[in-house]
Amino acid sequence: FFLESFKGQSGLSRPARHRGGKGRTRGTGPDYIPVMVVQDRAGHLADFQLERLDALTVRVVLKPLIAPDAVLCSDGAAVYASFSERQGMTHQVVHNRAGERVVGAYHIQHVNGYHRRLKEWMARFHGVATSYLRNYLGWRRMLERYG
Repeated sequence: FFLESFKGQSGLSRPARHRGGKGRTRGTGPDYIPVMVVQDRAGHLADFQLERLDALTVRVVLKPLIAPDAVLCSDGAAVYASFSERQGMTHQVVHNRAGERVVGAYHIQHVNGYHRRLKEWMARFHGVATSYLRNYLGWRRMLERYG
């Protein structure tokens, strides 16, 4: 999740947040833009800026990417369980808590590593306007792919 930003725009619909600031709510509120990251064991990576994090949006994004015989590993969010149930695929939940990051051969550490690298890389820009977030995600994908 990235904090919604109107960087460089005038006439905000809300009071300005000085020096980045914090959102009105913690976690996943209306001030945050969801970004979904999908990665397979071969290292193929895709990320998407979502309008909202709901079952329909997740289904539209994931359906063309994931084969029906694949095993979907996720952090246990209800939208992923709904997607896997609707597609008839196996869903392995791996909670991201201390000491519980791996379940047998299943883990989400590659995605968590990408999240960390993405957030650290984005920090140098001191916030990115939400209207340009997709461009920055594409730029980061290129850096990941080609170094």
